[in-house]
Amino acid sequence: MEIALTALSILAVLFGFVVFFGAPYLPTTKNQVNSALALLDLRPGQRLLELGAGDGTVTVAALRKGLKVTAIELNPVLCVVIFLRTIRYRRDVTIRCGNFWHINWGEFDGVYVFLLDKYMKKLDNKLMHNRFRGNLASFAFRIPGLRHVNAKDGVYLYDYATRPKKSYDI
Repeated sequence: MEIALTALSILAVLFGFVVFFGAPYLPTTKNQVNSALALLDLRPGQRLLELGAGDGTVTVAALRKGLKVTAIELNPVLCVVIFLRTIRYRRDVTIRCGNFWHINWGEFDGVYVFLLDKYMKKLDNKLMHNRFRGNLASFAFRIPGLRHVNAKDGVYLYDYATRPKKSYDI
């Protein structure tokens, strides 16, 4: 009994502490995944960055469409889940376990994210600071002061390719 309580406590900490950096783990529905990938309109071989990849649902769907995916997830348990779910796509997926605010993202054609509202402006600043020139699909939360170019099923699309370049401090 004591071992089970310890294990549950560890899992609660692993799943709960991510709220301080992004959003808690919530499964993404098939409609939301399909809408996000359709809005991003990436072609096979293009690169998707998934920030806060959770259980890898979006990652797997993108891989099935022929995309190359980098999935960044803070929760080590979910990193293992993503690894196991994507074994057959080893050549096309990179899984990074860590805080995406402190990791160099590299170059990508599109970004998918589910963050809490309070982090959206920080995300916008980081994308601008990194001179991102693709599309961002954000589930549920909008970027304050920035107009989305399309939306479907609660997913908002932002076009950074046509956004005026500015220098931001993050």
